[in-house]
Amino acid sequence: MILKQSLGERLVAEGLLTEEQFQSAVLESRKTGESLVRILLGKSLIKNDVLIKFVEEKMGIPHMDLASYIIDQKILQLIPHSMAKKYKAVPIFKVGNTVSVAMADPFDVLAIDEIRNQTGMDVDVVISAETDINQAISQSYGIAGTLEALIKSVTQKKSGQTSSDEPVIKFVSDLLEKAATERASDIHIEPGEKESRVRYRVDGVLHEISTIPLELHASIISRIKVMSKMDIAETRVPQDGRLDFQTEKRVVDVRVSSFPSVHGEKMVLRLLDKLSLILGLDQIGFSEDNLNRFKEVIKRPYGIILVTGPTGSGKTTTLYAALNTLNSTANNIVTIEDPVEYEIPGITQSQVNAKAGLTFANALRSILRQDPDIILVGEIRDAETAHIAVQAALTGHLVFSTLHTNDAAGALTRLEDMGIEPFLIASSVATIIAQRLVRLVCPKCKHAFKAKPEVAKLVGEVAALLGVNGDVELVKGQGCKARMNTGYKGRSAIFEMLVVTEEIRKLVIERAPADEIKKASIKAGMRSLRDDGLLKVLKGQTTLDEVLRVTQLD
Repeated sequence: MILKQSLGERLVAEGLLTEEQFQSAVLESRKTGESLVRILLGKSLIKNDVLIKFVEEKMGIPHMDLASYIIDQKILQLIPHSMAKKYKAVPIFKVGNTVSVAMADPFDVLAIDEIRNQTGMDVDVVISAETDINQAISQSYGIAGTLEALIKSVTQKKSGQTSSDEPVIKFVSDLLEKAATERASDIHIEPGEKESRVRYRVDGVLHEISTIPLELHASIISRIKVMSKMDIAETRVPQDGRLDFQTEKRVVDVRVSSFPSVHGEKMVLRLLDKLSLILGLDQIGFSEDNLNRFKEVIKRPYGIILVTGPTGSGKTTTLYAALNTLNSTANNIVTIEDPVEYEIPGITQSQVNAKAGLTFANALRSILRQDPDIILVGEIRDAETAHIAVQAALTGHLVFSTLHTNDAAGALTRLEDMGIEPFLIASSVATIIAQRLVRLVCPKCKHAFKAKPEVAKLVGEVAALLGVNGDVELVKGQGCKARMNTGYKGRSAIFEMLVVTEEIRKLVIERAPADEIKKASIKAGMRSLRDDGLLKVLKGQTTLDEVLRVTQLD
């Protein structure tokens, strides 16, 4: 209480509080048991930043900015999530037998005593804004707090004290909410011999988020099955389901897949953020020259435009961006997809239903009787679909579709392998785009560095090839809380765009191999995936390591 009184008296002496305000706050503190600092801030008697500056300068308690501070997980284990949340206190580091703790109220003697008893260590306090404390607890502890409550409820359930249904529901809800906050594309829940592992795929890379006691695995899987309308009694065969959940800013569509393993069911949840698909062509990563070329290509009245790349390379986003550009009352646009990932007003969209006999090929035949101008076929998977798509293009329709090939030139030979005659390929295919997604350097921890001589030489040679003049400066992310300490935040596409010219048509008809077609395309002005990625490196958008990672087969 001495510290509290000393704080209040000194605030009055400095003219930051009136005597009346101070006495009123002290009286309320005695009645409610709430700390003086929380009352002062809660009643807006003093601004948080003013209080922090005063405490640091006048009372010698350091201020810690937690916005970009990364806390070691071993340090977090010193204070349980429940205690951190209760006292708005986060352990940040320890030296010897002393732990430093960031607190919103560094004068809360009761909290400091409990932390001392909990850790068995001496406690040094620093002051941080309560909003920063809350964010640090949420980001640093992650779903640990909910898991802590769940484990406690299971223990109580065994002794007949309570049910664990509500904590399981809360855990799954927090799991989804955190994934959406972190912009994860997938959640993996994987049972092992002794425990289950939870991983998020963020910006294309998996990160371990938590481990779960194996005894809780079945309950969590069952909850997700209920939410996604799957059979909770069936654990021996794979199942697919779907659910939606609401965050503060958006609705997220989740595709759920279960798969039996020797230790139980593995579950993967794919999060489809519908907002991320509503992008313009100028937002997905096209360089200025490629963007202008692509805009010209999609204006043509007929032909096939293919987008190639592995699963998760952003092909659907590119196709939707193209359709959004072409969407008008003058165009009849019809799609057949698997699945429909986002509904675009003004466009007729349909979804493959194999059980009902609605395949890509059957749907495409029917679409051609709907007087379409533009057709999107989600994927050319077989020879039948390929033949119909070619005929559609040759009879005056603009057809968009995807193929799973490593590069643009490979799509031409893939169509030939499907049984399409080379002269039909040469006549129908207008443009092929190959793409990958690269992670972008986090703007919060981005910094320049001097590259090793051999790296600088490599980038310098490419810079000269691309016509980039001047000194070459590389960047990387140091790592911060903004994106799970990876140094990256967000992704952008890199492209190679093969426009079928007369020379390329001649090579296709002559059944030239893909590498020969690629060389001719580069000679005609096509930039390879790697070179397009290096252009982003030179612009300080991504790193050389990232480009090499996603183009290692290029």
